[in-house]
Amino acid sequence: SKGMVSCGTIYKNPHLLDKTPLPSSKKIMLKKELMYLYDGILKEKERAALEDLQTQEKSCMEKYRRYEQEAKDPVLKDLFHQLHLKEKKHYDSLDQLLSGNCPECDCNDADGKNYNPKATYTSMSSPEDKESDCFLATDAIGTEKLVSGEYNTNVFVFAEPCVRKLLADIQIEEQNHAEMLFKYKMANAMA
Repeated sequence: SKGMVSCGTIYKNPHLLDKTPLPSSKKIMLKKELMYLYDGILKEKERAALEDLQTQEKSCMEKYRRYEQEAKDPVLKDLFHQLHLKEKKHYDSLDQLLSGNCPECDCNDADGKNYNPKATYTSMSSPEDKESDCFLATDAIGTEKLVSGEYNTNVFVFAEPCVRKLLADIQIEEQNHAEMLFKYKMANAMA
């Protein structure tokens, strides 16, 4: 009918959408939906990269769940619990991307800087418990370095700015996790 424009025309000429009486938030959402519909937000290589990153996050979640149970020190148990929740959030964000939605991200780059654990282990503590917890924290730092490196490499696979920003933000959060674990080790003279 007269005055109607096809979705394909709007996709190829997004400025046409600007002339509609829709609220700007609806216009932005419609433009994104058209992009997903016609281009797909993810190319095959991008989808594979996200699936690999999601596998890394799932492994981290499982590791922190297990390490929370294995840790002797309640402070370290709590840290592993918190890290498990943060990795779950990363996993869920990647899941949203795989579903065609780019979630809002608010990089928390202060966790590492603001984390100040109290020392639990003293010269009177069980050396076996301290050694065991040191192993868990050291292994977790290595994992965070690996995962952070994966994000650093994979961020360049993506053309979509919102995806690159989300992955860069997650990378910073992974670095913060390693810093928190390192501070735990330093506070407990495990270095």
